[in-house]
Amino acid sequence: MSTDVSIRPAQTRGLAQAAGAMFLVGTLAGVAGAIQDYPLYGGQALRYLLAAAVLLAVTRLAGLKFVRLTPRETALLVTLSLTGLVIFNVCVIEATRHGGPALVGTVLGTVPLALALLDGRPSPRVVGAATVVVAGATVATGLGSGDLPGLLWSLGALVCEVCFSLLALPLLPKLGAVRVSAYSAALAVPLLAATGLLIDGTAMLRVPTLGEAAGLGYQSIIVTTVAFFLWYDALPRLGPGRAGLFAGLIPVGAIATGAVLGLGAPSVADLAGAALVVTGIVIGLSAPAAGTSVVQRPLELVLVGDHVQDDGEERPHQPSDDEHPDGVQNQVTDLHDSSPQRRLESS
Repeated sequence: MSTDVSIRPAQTRGLAQAAGAMFLVGTLAGVAGAIQDYPLYGGQALRYLLAAAVLLAVTRLAGLKFVRLTPRETALLVTLSLTGLVIFNVCVIEATRHGGPALVGTVLGTVPLALALLDGRPSPRVVGAATVVVAGATVATGLGSGDLPGLLWSLGALVCEVCFSLLALPLLPKLGAVRVSAYSAALAVPLLAATGLLIDGTAMLRVPTLGEAAGLGYQSIIVTTVAFFLWYDALPRLGPGRAGLFAGLIPVGAIATGAVLGLGAPSVADLAGAALVVTGIVIGLSAPAAGTSVVQRPLELVLVGDHVQDDGEERPHQPSDDEHPDGVQNQVTDLHDSSPQRRLESS
């Protein structure tokens, strides 16, 4: 059996997880329209409170111990929660109020190109693809259902979505997908509650209608609990470049959800803009980055990292039968071992 064959199941899992996570994130824009009349900060605080409770219960049931974080890691986690959860959702809800789910979904579909351009050395292929993406966003904004405030809120959501991935990468080897999801959701609750009290006072909470309760529950269980875990588990398996490609499914999820919920059928310009964005993403990211491949980078280093810190103390990683934070068998051996297939199959 070749290394390519032995790694395929893990890669297939990562691809499916990334696709599912980004489609579910796209549905957030449509569902946000169903709760747009509920107090913004109080509603999101309730959402993350429920999600954190579920994720922390999963953490306990899985036997994952609490991990002490360094000051730098704590700052990363707080920034991740503030940008990737709190500010991101404010931007999405406000963008939906102004421009509808199609616009915000289309702009969020540029996440993979944003990640690629942050490399600092974009190739002509990426520049050309970025032009196609900009054209798609322009069509959806200028000819579709969007307006300038909606575009600005959507761009804010784009920045926060990039932070959601990049800030998590240094934390995943130590915490794993479940704990990063649980801790970030838990941190978002006091941030949103404090903001809500300052802006809305006691009006930050009220009894939701049946439709609002369903929308908040969907955001909490599906978009937060499920999508967060899928994305954070796929991210180290694929790397931000390959995983980010699936952000092209965000506008698909947004448009589909908006149509299903009856929040307004997408216009021809909305659909054309989304199609151009997805086309640009495929053009820019279809080719693998030069000098990198899954085979060249053993999967264990992506999943486990060079150090395992279950007790909060950094120490050189040693081969053992202990489990990775999210249950992946930590059977890493020397990289020059003559049986790479055996190491890869353990993931």
